[in-house]
Amino acid sequence: MGSQRIRQGQCADLVLNKNILLFHKCLSDKVNFLSFLTALTIQSVQLGPSTDLSEESCCYSCQEKWIGYQCNCYFISNEVKAWEDSRDFCVSHNSSLLQIQNRNELDFMKFSSSFYWIGLSYSEEHHAWLWEDNSTLSQDLLPLFHTVNPKNCIIYNPSRGALNEDCERTNTYICKQQFI
Repeated sequence: MGSQRIRQGQCADLVLNKNILLFHKCLSDKVNFLSFLTALTIQSVQLGPSTDLSEESCCYSCQEKWIGYQCNCYFISNEVKAWEDSRDFCVSHNSSLLQIQNRNELDFMKFSSSFYWIGLSYSEEHHAWLWEDNSTLSQDLLPLFHTVNPKNCIIYNPSRGALNEDCERTNTYICKQQFI
């Protein structure tokens, strides 16, 4: 087994299928390490809370490159865009920038150490932070900062929280497609 060569994509299968015998080989092979991390990230996203689906589930299959979680589909971008361009991309895919609605969704986000645009921006008209659907932000769900700059949008990172950012700057983003 020590001489067995592992293909680059095979580490993903090993992690997802829990093949422990070859698991250590993935970790020691530099070429496969990135595949391992990617697979581990996908596994933790897919196997987060409430992953059991029944035939009566309200969940639908997601578009290619989208991740299903609790009857929603999420697109986690690798490319950077300004907030408006990110929002436009999401709208063009029948979704919106991420609106965090509960603690489970915050837990789902823990897979990443990056900052992402979410669907929260400052409304001068209402003098408040609003989600894209014009609902107000729940401070106990997503505590924010004290500084308010009316031209800003929000980037979010699970370990560092929400930050006020100029909407014209470019960041990665997350789209959310709700089915219920």
